[in-house]
Amino acid sequence: MSTLHADVVVVGAGPAGLTAARELGRDRSVIVLDRETHAGGIPRHSDHLGYGARDLRRVTSGPAYARRLVALARDAGADIRTEATATGWSGERGLEVTSPHGRIVVTGGAVLLATGARERPRSARLVPGDRPSGVLTTGLLQNLVHLQHRSPGRRAVVVGAELVSWSAVLTLREAGTETVLMTTEHERGETWSALRAGARLALRVPVTTRTQVVRVIGKDVVEGVEIRNLRTGRTRVVACDVVVFTGDWIPDHELVRLGGIDLDPATKGPRVDAALRTSRAGVFAVGNVVHPVDTADVAALDGRHVADHVRRWLDSGATPEPGARIVAEAPFRWVAPSLLSAGAGAPSRRRLLLWADDVRTVPRVVARQDGREVGRRSLPWSVAPGRVFRVPWSLLEKADPRGGDIGVGLL
Repeated sequence: MSTLHADVVVVGAGPAGLTAARELGRDRSVIVLDRETHAGGIPRHSDHLGYGARDLRRVTSGPAYARRLVALARDAGADIRTEATATGWSGERGLEVTSPHGRIVVTGGAVLLATGARERPRSARLVPGDRPSGVLTTGLLQNLVHLQHRSPGRRAVVVGAELVSWSAVLTLREAGTETVLMTTEHERGETWSALRAGARLALRVPVTTRTQVVRVIGKDVVEGVEIRNLRTGRTRVVACDVVVFTGDWIPDHELVRLGGIDLDPATKGPRVDAALRTSRAGVFAVGNVVHPVDTADVAALDGRHVADHVRRWLDSGATPEPGARIVAEAPFRWVAPSLLSAGAGAPSRRRLLLWADDVRTVPRVVARQDGREVGRRSLPWSVAPGRVFRVPWSLLEKADPRGGDIGVGLL
């Protein structure tokens, strides 16, 4: 196999990877690998407004946002190679890559994993029934409607009530498909209250909480879904010909596992410190492969944040000392970054990120290490499932990177 080399190899041409490539391409050689036919990531087929506010300081549609990020990365000198799938590792910072043109090895002084996250399909959620056509995830739905210009059906049930779930409703509406029900297992929809109320009013979608899809009905095509009320245990059937399973994200972590890089058992992504360094020297991870899942523009800001840390590695080759683990405690499911390392500085936007399984309206966050409290913050924004909860990094300013595990929970 032939070999290519660059200062930095970026795997994944979504917002995080493209923004990092743009920042690094100004003074380093950068190769970006992406398995899709076109670069841009998920926004490429999310054809509605809401992208770019934090990183580009403008609000645009998903496809326009993706095109802009690709153009900026290329203008900075990044070599973006599509239909190029990294299938394994070759040495410490080399990747085996397969494309329609053959197999090659791509090596770098540093490797940046920006492979993103994906929604769990119906099979991973263990929803029984036959396997009829019409069962989709949001990504498949948007691909079908925006790229293939096909109609998914007439009546849809959307499983989940996260931000991405409302994105699915918008896509269904554009395709002429009526959303007859949105269902969530939680006590309330997972988006912010103002957005949730506005979306329900504008889109006129009925939302049922504390309900669960327990069966997909139909043999060749979807005919309906069976819904269980988790409060009463009663079931009912909702007629539809489309079911869209939204949210419930998991990182695309195949290269992490193949490389023997430490995984965080809570996020299912690589364990990183505030500098986004993994357990393999010179290998960084950024965006939603680290934690599922944040918005595209926040992932892009992570890509901007990691650039300086990659440069420092290329210039010095210094390997960080092992840090103290940061561990999420109930009601939190995961925390990112999950390592406190000496010399790593603060994370992107100086925020510690957490994901919760319960609602708290006036949260008081506490951090404990080695049997003592090292930080406490009362915050004016609520904790809720289905969205990232952000805590000032100063919560951990008194924690010891050489100490024991740091537990982060609520009082």
